[in-house]
Amino acid sequence: MSTFIDDNVPGRHGPHATTEADPREIGRVRTEYSPAHDGDPDPGEIVWTWVPFEENDGRGKDRPVLVVAREAAGTFLAVQLSSKRHDNHRDWVAIGQGPWDRTDRDSWVAVDRVLRLHEDGMRREACALDRMRFNLVRQRLYERYGWT
Repeated sequence: MSTFIDDNVPGRHGPHATTEADPREIGRVRTEYSPAHDGDPDPGEIVWTWVPFEENDGRGKDRPVLVVAREAAGTFLAVQLSSKRHDNHRDWVAIGQGPWDRTDRDSWVAVDRVLRLHEDGMRREACALDRMRFNLVRQRLYERYGWT
């Protein structure tokens, strides 16, 4: 069974590629909740981008991510979503269902891996996460990295 991979997926290649960011090297991060349904990425929104696999071998997947902060350089910090169950695991925050998943599956957010996104490397705005669920993720990021 082969899988077709579209090389033109935003965030996959070039200067706007999604990359993994080392939270210890980022410095101070101020997370914020500021969604504005205007087509532009904002903290608190779920967008789609190419997310490289952790093996960093060129493979990856187009998937939803939660934008959690803006960086001064114009990039964004985000954490990936998954519909795979991750109950009772400290590195994952349950956020339930939402319009980012067309089949209404429950989702989890991984806080152990931080991604750096570029505005031109995102495919689309899926929705804004409500403030209560965003704050659950924010609290876990604070506990793990000291982000405010």
